[in-house]
Amino acid sequence: MSSSSSNWSAAQSSSYRIPRQRMVERLRDHYRIRDARVLEAMAEVPRHLFVPEALQGRSYGDHALPIDANQTISQPYIVARMTELLEADKSSRVLEIGAGSGYQTAVLARVAGQVYAIERIGDLARQAQARIRSLGIYNATVKCFDGTMGWSAHAPYDGILVAAGGPRVPDPLLAQLKVGGRLVLPVGESRESQRLVRVIRTEEGFQHEEHGACAFVPLIGRHGWNES
Repeated sequence: MSSSSSNWSAAQSSSYRIPRQRMVERLRDHYRIRDARVLEAMAEVPRHLFVPEALQGRSYGDHALPIDANQTISQPYIVARMTELLEADKSSRVLEIGAGSGYQTAVLARVAGQVYAIERIGDLARQAQARIRSLGIYNATVKCFDGTMGWSAHAPYDGILVAAGGPRVPDPLLAQLKVGGRLVLPVGESRESQRLVRVIRTEEGFQHEEHGACAFVPLIGRHGWNES
């Protein structure tokens, strides 16, 4: 067994195995998440290691949780639904904006071939990178930057996931999306509430879909909200 597999096995054998299993059952039975790869990833990634120690007992509940720097780790359903909407597989190159704790990054790394993640808060980016490496995840990289600008060095992407809500779809992300690729993000006219949107790039342009109401922390950056 590889060291990567050993790390995953050690995480799996933790005392949180049963709550994690119940979380996956809720995603499948209540929320109707159908992609088996997404459910498998959610079953394997130890969510409790991505939240503050005092909150680990609540890590598999049906809610978002606070992390450092006034940010959040998204509700498990939102992580699963956004990942499902990406339709990524092991041939996919995926860009993630707003890595936060690194949990969504770790889930994406289980379903995609390569993940490039951006987090604008330096301390969170460093912690996320260390966390995913400690779990033996080597097909994902986290860097600190303005995520609304994308990461052009690795474009075009098969999928782009934005884990923060902006007032509009950032133009650089559209430009870095491959034809046939999918961009999943929350968009709203206020910082407090958004609609979950999927944009599919076609030969003719961009096809927009709406997938329900959601609430995310603000997407801060040149093509998002201002800091203040």
